[in-house]
Amino acid sequence: MHDTPDIADRHDAVCVIGAGASGLVTVKNLREQGFSVDCYERETSVGGAWNWRHDRSPVYASTHLVTSRPLTELPDFPMPDDWPDYPHHTQLLAYLERYAEHFGLRDSIWFGTEVVAVTPVGDGRWDVTTRGTGGGAERVQRYAAVVVANGHNWSPKPLSVDTSAFRGRVMHAAAYKDPAQLRGRKVLVVGGGNTGCDIAVEAAQQATTVWHSTRRGYWYAPKYVFGRPADQVHDKLLEQRVPLRLRQWLYHLAVRLTVGDVTRFGLPAPDHRPYESHPVVNSQLVYYVGHGRITPVPDVVRLEGATAEFADGRRVEPDLVITATGYLPRFEFLAPDLLDIDEDGKPDLHLHAFARRHPTLAVVGLVQADAGLLPLAHWQSVAVARWLRLRLTDPDRAVAVQQRESTRPLRSWTRLRVVPSSRHWFEVSHTNYLRALEDLLKQMEPA
Repeated sequence: MHDTPDIADRHDAVCVIGAGASGLVTVKNLREQGFSVDCYERETSVGGAWNWRHDRSPVYASTHLVTSRPLTELPDFPMPDDWPDYPHHTQLLAYLERYAEHFGLRDSIWFGTEVVAVTPVGDGRWDVTTRGTGGGAERVQRYAAVVVANGHNWSPKPLSVDTSAFRGRVMHAAAYKDPAQLRGRKVLVVGGGNTGCDIAVEAAQQATTVWHSTRRGYWYAPKYVFGRPADQVHDKLLEQRVPLRLRQWLYHLAVRLTVGDVTRFGLPAPDHRPYESHPVVNSQLVYYVGHGRITPVPDVVRLEGATAEFADGRRVEPDLVITATGYLPRFEFLAPDLLDIDEDGKPDLHLHAFARRHPTLAVVGLVQADAGLLPLAHWQSVAVARWLRLRLTDPDRAVAVQQRESTRPLRSWTRLRVVPSSRHWFEVSHTNYLRALEDLLKQMEPA
């Protein structure tokens, strides 16, 4: 048997897991509430998914934001005014690095350290087991609270079709980094989300032949409407509380005027209303389909030998298949019941952030919005930090706030009418979600 490592008690300190964008804002906002913080990051630098040098980063060479700069920047650390509407991924990494330097966050981060286990030990406290990513002895430290910010775009969702008998190369989009991987190839891209559409467009410029397989039809939103980034126009409608049906009609009109009827190009018609699926922001897919550089095909049903077969019976012979099937959240250091994770892997969290049965366990950044993630992660972490502070300074009031929050209607902060898929597990309207967080923060203000 192995000896149990000595447990170092960190008393009122908080453990944060991950130093990507969500982890950085969490460290900063916890420290502003007076907490000591230990942040564990398995890589050797900050940035998380936006640092494409990291093993788990899904970012590729040409990645740009699909949400515009004003709706992506942090409220207390604006992006430079001379940056483009849709910054490149290297700019966003530089932005996060400057954020860490500006607020002096590196002193709280243990780089090259992964979390092995997080275990409740009673009275809301947690034992956190860590070890160096290069190996070595494990270490256990006890914390007053744990905030998970390990991201949800790094564990690839597998293709539902068996690929073992396929002679060509199959790779998940997470392994795609550079257009040179496509050059001169016959490429099949599987998946109709933003990543799948972007890679299909890059393949149209590099590969000899491109097929794009999608399970359903999508609304392909242009990046600009009326000369402005499309998400900014939509944000104005949300600020004015324009009813959903009217926004759907306006969206449909904008797509009809800019993109037109996609079925004319062989693309399937959407099987859902606008805003019932995460928006696909791509102005070039239809362009390359219209020029014959991308051939739309339905769902893949078989990959065998040299052949890919589709739901309509068509067969093609790609030598490279890229599966842009998305990602699934993974919390391998937590027992599933701590986050009420169901058999499909979906956690049940209040506001997609607060563990329902463990008041000192929270997750930051586990949302999918119609705007940038960073502002939502910021306000999530502010709410978590103030909640943990309230539990220390006024525990009776904290109980009252928790009881009141437990009655908050689900429809007030999440989207109920969305396409039923794992891609939409954490879908929210950013304005409704921010209003729910604002209401929670008001409840925790000093009396």
